[in-house]
Parts: sequence; structure tokens; C-alpha cells
Amino acid sequence: MNQAVRSLQGINVLVTRPEHQSLFLAENIRNLGGNPIIFPVLEISDVKNKAPLLELIRRLDEYDLAVFVSPNAAHKAMQFIRACRSSHQLLPARTKIAAVGKGSADALKEYGVDQIIIPSERFDSEALLEHAALQHVSGKRVIIFRGNGGRPLLGDTLIQRGALLDYAECYYRGKPDVDPGELISNWSLGKVNAVIITSSEGLQNLFDIIGPHGQQLLEITPVFTAYERIARNARDAGLKKVVQTAGTGDPGILQSMQDYFCITKV
Repeated sequence: MNQAVRSLQGINVLVTRPEHQSLFLAENIRNLGGNPIIFPVLEISDVKNKAPLLELIRRLDEYDLAVFVSPNAAHKAMQFIRACRSSHQLLPARTKIAAVGKGSADALKEYGVDQIIIPSERFDSEALLEHAALQHVSGKRVIIFRGNGGRPLLGDTLIQRGALLDYAECYYRGKPDVDPGELISNWSLGKVNAVIITSSEGLQNLFDIIGPHGQQLLEITPVFTAYERIARNARDAGLKKVVQTAGTGDPGILQSMQDYFCITKV
């Protein structure tokens, strides 16, 4: 009798997240018999000029809605907020709190924030904008905690809906200065069997870091992502084996990898 065994035994998985955010994926890949290769393509650091951020935090009571776009935004912002508002409630009672995804919401919960607006299905800016709480914002003051730059969709749409918007840049995203030589060598020998991508910027950085030879290898390697937009960008870039996970977040990525590499044993 054939039995399908869902496992990552012998599968080498390139994890491209910042190192401090790779622990859950790495641990679970190991638990499933796989080998995580930690290769961060995003570097997270503090903003150099903190004055604008601190000024916005001092005015936090003025805002009707605060939006956190990522776990990094949640952690970095809440650390500054905790330092600046030690004699106040961390987040004003009148301010509604929203997060783009479950990871951001979970990060906020670590700081005692439990009333959080999040999308119910997809976890992206488009889904959050569909939420009723973000539909009627004309005249409302909104602050978005984010890294440098980032997608303009969320802010632009809220402005179009009449919101009075401020961006609070609370961390800096950069491209690491790393030598990909060892990675490319191992990849050429078939020692990279899957790649996990969790941001469009990460996808672009990976392209830049690994160069033409690495891009040829990436093109034919299964790439897993939980986000439709990233999957679309990857296909547009010529990647031939893009897998958008059925489930959400890291658990969805892990399940999709198990399904993809499912081995039938007798």
C-alpha cells in the first residue's frame, strides 16, 4: 500500500528573511527533516535621524487610527513608543490600531495591544483597505508606522478617502553587502532545492546579490511565497516555478513545501 509521507527530508531551503525573523521557519524546516540555509537579503536597522519619529510619537494622542505595516514596524515603533510614553498609556485609548498582517498583529500583542484591526483572509495592504474601519476616514488623522520608502498604495488610498495622513518611518531597510560565492557554488551543485521569499523588495535584492549566474539558478528553483503580489512579480521576472501558498503566513509556506516535495513511499 502506498503511503504519502509529507516531509522535507533532504531538502535544502534558502530562507531570505532578515536573520532575526527566520527562527520560526528555520526551526520548523529542521523539524520536518529539511536543511534551512539562512541568507538574509534585507538588513533592518534603526533610522539615523530619530527626531521626526519621536515628534510624531509625542503627538500620538491626536490620531484616530495607527497602522503598522510589518512586524519590524510593530517592534521598532513600540520600542520607541514605550520609551517616549512611559508615563502614559502606550497607545491612546481613542486611537484604533490596525495591522496589515497576522505577523504584525502578533508583534503588537507582545506589547499588550489586543484590540487590532486586521484583514480576515489575505494579509496585504489591499485586504486591509477593504476593512470597514478603513472605508470611512474622511477628516480622520491617520499615522502609518513603516520602514523607509515602501509601497505607497495604503497611504495614497487613505488620502484619496480624505484621511489626514502622516508617515512615521521607524526603521531602515537596506540591502546587505554579502558575498554570494559559496551560495552560488552550492546551488550549482544542486544543494539549494527551494527558496522562500516574503517581500517584493527581498526578491529584488536577491536578484541583485546573486547576479546573472545565480538568477539562472533561481529561475528553475521552486520559489515559495504567501503573497499574490510577490508571486506575480516573481513570474514577471521570469521565474518558472513559483508556488503561492494556499494557507497564510509561515504555516502556509511550510505546508505548501511539504505538499510540493511530497514523497510516495511503498
